[in-house]
Amino acid sequence: MRDLLLGRKPGDWDVATLARPEEVCEEFEKTVPTGIAHGTVTVILGGFSVEVTTFRGEGKYSDGRHPDGVVFLDSLTEDLKRRDFTVNAIAIDVAKKTIIDPFGGQRDLKRRLIRAVGDARERFNEDGLRPLRAVRLASILGFKIEKETLAAIPASLAIFRKVAPERVREELLKILGGPNPDRGVELLRLSGLLTEIIPELLEGIGFFQNRFHRFDVYRHALECLRHSRGDSVFRLAVLLHDIGKPRTAAGPERERTFYQHERVSAEMAGAILSRLRFSNEDRRRIVTLIQNHMVHYDPGWSDGAVRRLVRRIGLDLLDDAFRMQQADVQGRGKLVESGISNLRRLRARIRKVLKQDAVLKVTDLAIDGRKVMEILKIQPGPVVGKVLDSLLEHVLDHPEDNTPENLSRLVPIYHV
Repeated sequence: MRDLLLGRKPGDWDVATLARPEEVCEEFEKTVPTGIAHGTVTVILGGFSVEVTTFRGEGKYSDGRHPDGVVFLDSLTEDLKRRDFTVNAIAIDVAKKTIIDPFGGQRDLKRRLIRAVGDARERFNEDGLRPLRAVRLASILGFKIEKETLAAIPASLAIFRKVAPERVREELLKILGGPNPDRGVELLRLSGLLTEIIPELLEGIGFFQNRFHRFDVYRHALECLRHSRGDSVFRLAVLLHDIGKPRTAAGPERERTFYQHERVSAEMAGAILSRLRFSNEDRRRIVTLIQNHMVHYDPGWSDGAVRRLVRRIGLDLLDDAFRMQQADVQGRGKLVESGISNLRRLRARIRKVLKQDAVLKVTDLAIDGRKVMEILKIQPGPVVGKVLDSLLEHVLDHPEDNTPENLSRLVPIYHV
């Protein structure tokens, strides 16, 4: 109902009814008892599935996430009372074609405000995920969080800690995938939630970088996020790309250096991603992008150096890498044009080199492991891989040698 009133396309529909679950099952031909103990039945109509839930009240939330039990009610208003925020506690009576809004949700939509239903502390203590959902809704909709609702979040952090990392991850990704990801992260900080999710980011607050940057490390991350264009996993890489800078800083403030901060940032990001139960593929993507975000092109680079850069990043992540570096340059707040020009020159050079050949990995070589074993008269083992790696290193500098004849001649030379 909220999205409908905002003129947005609803992602799904929640249907509430006075009918008990068994009555819903009798009324429709095809149903699935997805949560019948809690009053929810999935009704299948043609190719659509709709969750239908009986009006209900809920008991205590011992685990900070699910009610210990429910009681079925005869009042829609009582059912709406258990919802999290007023903008989510609006219903439409389909039969009477009237809007039911006992807690001022429509008014809060007009005021662009996220406000808890009733006492915010009670709502947050019932479900530890609700504080994070408040930030997510405010960020995505461009709303503010009502003062008392925002103030109640720090007191509920003990309950928030009970929430499964997977659920925190999904809410975080929704924030980062929205139109105001930088504002969402700042709301996480102001509410105290960032301390629980990615406390490492807080090390950058007030940490001046050097004279080439306008912002401290934390604000730089938000500025980069604001300029980023991509999916939520990519944006998380942007948010974390400099997270290791405070731990690698050296020298006087205006001339600070951050030697190997990309490596430290990648290691820290890997630990954060493990903590939030990200998939191996997402971790590979984010860590690779962070490890390779410090690139300043020199026209004196050899073609081999360009190929090695592409090989490190991977063709599949090359576009992501350029978008990340562009966001990084824009987020500096200084020397932006020169940085963007450097990226353009590098991209043009990569295009030129890739047109010449595509020898970037072992499988691109003109011979394979079986040929190496045949030439050296050896059995499968690590030697084969080492020889193939050496051949690839050679071909990166001398692509013209990527023929079966030339590589076969080189095999004994690289067999050390």
